[in-house]
Amino acid sequence: MSNAELSQRVGMSCSPCWRRVKRLEEDEIILGYRASLSPSALGLIAFVSVKIGAHSDDEAEAFGRALQDVPEIVACYSITGAADFLLQIVTADLESYAMLSAKVLRRLPGIKEMNSSLMLNEVKAFKGFPIQAGGVSRSQR
Repeated sequence: MSNAELSQRVGMSCSPCWRRVKRLEEDEIILGYRASLSPSALGLIAFVSVKIGAHSDDEAEAFGRALQDVPEIVACYSITGAADFLLQIVTADLESYAMLSAKVLRRLPGIKEMNSSLMLNEVKAFKGFPIQAGGVSRSQR
């Protein structure tokens, strides 16, 4: 949205609104701007839970470094619960995913166990974080 639309929506004049947005960018609260893509246009989306064998810092760092070289892994989260990491993966189709799994994912350092879940339907799309979740108070907007 344009600065004029944003300023009208939040009830500020354009110049102070623009300065606040610039400050949020400089403070790295706003990390960038992206286009929203249709999942059905992307191909196959998989979520892979990963358990690593050892829980040393070196093992986790080696795993994290290796992920950076795999463009199909679009996100990775360190999580609690039954797995250590959750990967979000996008491939053209099931055959591409099977090849990626066999040739790349299973060979990532430290993997003890992997479980894949394929996205069937997007029930609620990610539209951004709620302002309150990131700790941004109303006075910082």
